Amino acid sequence: MLKEVIEPTPAVQLPLHRQTTFVLVRPHYPENVGAAARAIKTMGFTQLTLVKPGRLAAPRHEMALKMAVKSRDVLLAAPVVDTLPQALEGVDFVVATTARPGVSGVLAPRTIAPELLDRAERGERIAIVFGNEKTGLSSEDLELAGARVRIPMAANQPSVNLAQATQLIAYELFTSALAHAQGPSSA
Repeated sequence: MLKEVIEPTPAVQLPLHRQTTFVLVRPHYPENVGAAARAIKTMGFTQLTLVKPGRLAAPRHEMALKMAVKSRDVLLAAPVVDTLPQALEGVDFVVATTARPGVSGVLAPRTIAPELLDRAERGERIAIVFGNEKTGLSSEDLELAGARVRIPMAANQPSVNLAQATQLIAYELFTSALAHAQGPSSA
């Protein structure tokens, strides 16, 4: 039987934290699901949604739980839905991540962060959407987004790991929100 563990809430809570959910579409590996929960929580985010996870990628899978170090609360609270539109109900602005070449208008996470901060401060709900480890987001998924982001890479790699991608995006958003909250005198 799974022992329920109550994890501490993040020490820093900014408007962006309360208004943002991270959405994993068709994740395949339980390790990535658990590590993504840990990745976002380390940056103060606590809302995770899973869209049609693979058979093994269930939040209660042994390996997902193992990888969600001090973040089981985020993992176990993650709603599991059948479609991306279901995951986006109530969301005002969607950001899709993509490593696919040829997608136009793609921004770096640091570039879009100020817009997301402004939206969060106005009370808008934001979703950051990540695709499957092997195939990414479909063209139909990308069309649901108001913006697209790509993590810059120096090496000729097709993409970064799903959990790493959530960590990098969460980090960029958190550091931007923290700098914004501290104001120009802290720079």
